[in-house]
Formats: sequence, structure tokens, C-alpha cells
Amino acid sequence: MARTESSGPAGSSGPAATEPVPGAVDGPAVRPAGARAAGDGSAAGDGSTGGGGAAGGDGLAPDVATALEEFTGHLRHERNRSPHTVRGYRSDLTDLLRGLPGLGALDLDHLRRRLGATHAAGAGRATVARRTAAARTFCAWAVRTGRLDHDPAARLGSPRAGTVLPEVPGAAETAAVLAAVISGATEDAPEALRDLLVLELLYATGIRVAELCGLDVGAVDESARTLRVRGKGDRERTVVFGVPAARALRRWLDHGRPALATPSSPPALLLGVRGGRLDPRVARTVVHRAIRAVPGVPDVGPHGLRHAAATHLLEGGADLRYVQELLGHATLSTTQLYTHVTVDRLKVVHDQAHPRA
Repeated sequence: MARTESSGPAGSSGPAATEPVPGAVDGPAVRPAGARAAGDGSAAGDGSTGGGGAAGGDGLAPDVATALEEFTGHLRHERNRSPHTVRGYRSDLTDLLRGLPGLGALDLDHLRRRLGATHAAGAGRATVARRTAAARTFCAWAVRTGRLDHDPAARLGSPRAGTVLPEVPGAAETAAVLAAVISGATEDAPEALRDLLVLELLYATGIRVAELCGLDVGAVDESARTLRVRGKGDRERTVVFGVPAARALRRWLDHGRPALATPSSPPALLLGVRGGRLDPRVARTVVHRAIRAVPGVPDVGPHGLRHAAATHLLEGGADLRYVQELLGHATLSTTQLYTHVTVDRLKVVHDQAHPRA
């Protein structure tokens, strides 16, 4: 069984920690005694079994804690939600359910007070909207399973979360970052080759950083230049990549991965310095370091490269549904977020093509 290496103390990544990936992860090998490695996929981490609740110091009544544990188990095992999503539900609901003497005391007024306190504490509309959605899902489940005789969240209002437009580096800026990373990998140093592949694949495919770190060698088809990616909801999709990423992949497989692999290494495509699966947090550090090295480029991180991939594809004339498939979006409306940055191009096309332009 492959060993697990954590990239830091448990909980260091906060509520927005990345999804754990199978196998070992790269990072410091030592952590405080009793601390759980972040992203190790343990039951306590995803909230799918008893770990917290009545005995966990969450401030929840015993029956509330039990219901929350059973609900998170339902999310993980019956609805196949990712550990990251389960942790988010658990965190939001722990706050919303705190202070109840028992689950039967849950009503609309309590939920409104807790959501009001969230807003008063400075949380944005998106956070309040997310917690409202968590309350609705939990209450509907509790009614359906007989834990509540009515749904207190049925009349719960939710603020519009609003649209946050992503900051996107231009094609020339992205090319400058990649050129700098290619230059740094000229000596075939294993870490430099890995870092180059991280940047190339993130930009070439638009996959999420957790999806990238979850890739195994067997998910790569070099001849077809495709990757089998397992994304949100455990949905699998195939993405394609171009010649520059293919070159970086071959150099990594020839000179980089063999140098870092150990007898206990997992079949992960990307490895850390001790041979474990590369942790998404380490991959983020790689991206931020590469981008900061090029003056004038916005420090957007891995998700910024995902935004850039989608935006540059649309600017180049790609069909929106193709971009949806590449990014693994369940709905087209999510992909349409990227169209705001292509307005200038749309104006040019309109001027050239529309009879009343």
C-alpha cells in the first residue's frame, strides 16, 4: 500500500481545502501527533461516519450531531459527493445547527437567526446563499427520513450570490509564463520537469488542480494525446492536450518521474520529492511561483489557468459546448461565465457579419 505524505498540518488549508486524491501525497513527512493528514480521505475528514458530533466539541446536541453524521454519510455514500463537498456541508451545517437543544427544535426562526449572524459577521452573499442551500438539503433529507415532521427550510429565502468574473491572463502573458518554465527545465532536473508538466497540462486541458493530481499514469494515452479525468460527482471525461504538453509529458516520463519514484510510490502521474502523489497544495505553489516570476502577469493560480484555457478557446472560435465538455461542467450556464471576456471579439464578428451592424 502506498504511503501518504501530508503537505502540512491537518486543517492548514482551511474550509476550502482541496479534494483528497487516491494514494500518497507529497509534502512534509512529519506532522503533529494526533493530527490527521489533510486530504487523507479518512472517515473523520469527510464526515461520513461518527467523528465529531456529540463528542466532538462542536456545540451540537447529541441527536443533532447524530443526524449530521448520518446526513454526511448519506452525501458521501449514497449521493457520491466528493470529500471536499461533504466537508463543506458539514462545516456550514455545524454552524447553522449550533445552539439547538435538539433536532426537533429546528425551525425557520432559528435558521434565519443563524444566517443573519453569518451575514453580520461579514460573510458575503455567496456564503449566505451556500449555507441556505445546505440548510434546505439537510432539512429535506431529515423530513424524508422521518427525523423531522415538517421542513423548516421550505420558506427560507436565499440572496442572489452574484457573479464574480474571473481574472484571466492574456494569451501572450500565459505564453510568457510557460516559456519561463520551459527555460528552467533545460537541465532535465526532475522537479523542474514536473513543474513544467503541471503548467502545461493545466493550461492545455483546463482541468482542475485536484483532477490533475489525481491522474494515474494509466489515464494517459500519449498516442491520442488524451487524458481520462475523474471530476466532480465521480464523473469521468476525456480531455485532449496539444503538442507542447505532449513534449513536457514525454520528458517527465523519461527523465523526471523515474528519478522521483520509489518502490512504494503509487501509480500517480505526478510525484512529489519523496515519491508520493503530488499534493494539490504543492501544485498550487508551483503555479503561483511560476506566474510571480514573470512581471505583469496577474497571480491567478491553477484555477486562473483553467479560466485562461476556457477563455482563450472561446476567443479562438471554439464552440461553447466543446468548452463545457472539456471543463467538465454539468450545465452550460457555468461555462457561459467565461464568455464575458470575449465581448470584444463578439463585437468584431458582429460588425463583420451582421447586416445591421
